[in-house]
Amino acid sequence: MLSKLREAEAKYEHLEASLSNPSVMADTDRYVAVMKEYKSLTPIIEKYRAYVAAEEAYEEALAILSDSSDPELCALADEQLKDAKTQTEQLYREFTVLLLPRDPNDEKNVIVEIRAGAGGEEAALFAAVLYRMYTMYATAEGFSCTVMNQNPTELGGYREIVFQVEGDGAYSRFKFESGVHRVQRVPETESQGRIQTSTATVAVLPEVEAVSVDLNPADIIMETCKSSGAGGQHINKTESAVRLIHKPTGIVVECQQERSQFKNKDKAMKMLASILYDRKLREQTEQIASDRQKQVGTGDRSERIRTYNYPQGRITDHRISLTLYSLDRFLDGDIGGMIDALATADTAEKLKAQAQ
Repeated sequence: MLSKLREAEAKYEHLEASLSNPSVMADTDRYVAVMKEYKSLTPIIEKYRAYVAAEEAYEEALAILSDSSDPELCALADEQLKDAKTQTEQLYREFTVLLLPRDPNDEKNVIVEIRAGAGGEEAALFAAVLYRMYTMYATAEGFSCTVMNQNPTELGGYREIVFQVEGDGAYSRFKFESGVHRVQRVPETESQGRIQTSTATVAVLPEVEAVSVDLNPADIIMETCKSSGAGGQHINKTESAVRLIHKPTGIVVECQQERSQFKNKDKAMKMLASILYDRKLREQTEQIASDRQKQVGTGDRSERIRTYNYPQGRITDHRISLTLYSLDRFLDGDIGGMIDALATADTAEKLKAQAQ
């Protein structure tokens, strides 16, 4: 591993020199690509250099202990030896994590689909709660959200809502949310105070450009219609809403948020490309799914991943058996701790698989 780190340091130094190269600076696309790779290597190289410094301190302390007879100097060297040993062991463990293969989608924007499941109108209201939770979290993290398609209910819920989250690392933070979310609460319309269990499904798709998947225009049927929305002076009199039908798979996507048909078509094409890309990834992950006892972040929508229990004020993630008693804060977007725990569990699974 250390030889790989030395090679990485040489590459890092080359990238660092390239960033001040006039020919690279003049080429915006190339400069951005070099800078992105440079930033991705920075945390690894910083830890590697700290490791080298700790190793040198360790060797220096050993030399003092073997050559010196001064008790005070030897005591200082012995303390330095222990500190350096602890530091090198800690840094070595951190290297192991940093050098794990990265998910190539982690830095991408995401498209999040929330759909009401079992439970009728209560499920639709819960879908709206999840949408609010995710947008509040995204805003706190510095991401931006744009609704791409929605099917609201009269009571303020959503049968379906699709939105885009833009920002560096959006997929790395949202990818663990894919699955079936279950809520247990007393509906406002329930006069007997009985708790009802409802569900909503969440799908998190990495955004991909249409060129990343095989999209044959001959396989796509495009339909247009007038966008739904507020009446009166705001009514959309032109057929700007777009529906795309992918004939080989039967996948249908819609977008009606923009006033321009061209913009709606562009967003719908991105949605379709992302869904097809996700399907391709799913086919690949199914080959290895049976080898993993824990499914963390696989996006298996057939499994209940989390329960939101209102009477007890708790949230339980069933994948990692973690329960938090902070439901109000959680639903206000304070979900970072849960996501961190899921990411840690995912890393532990990868380390375990690498050791086998």
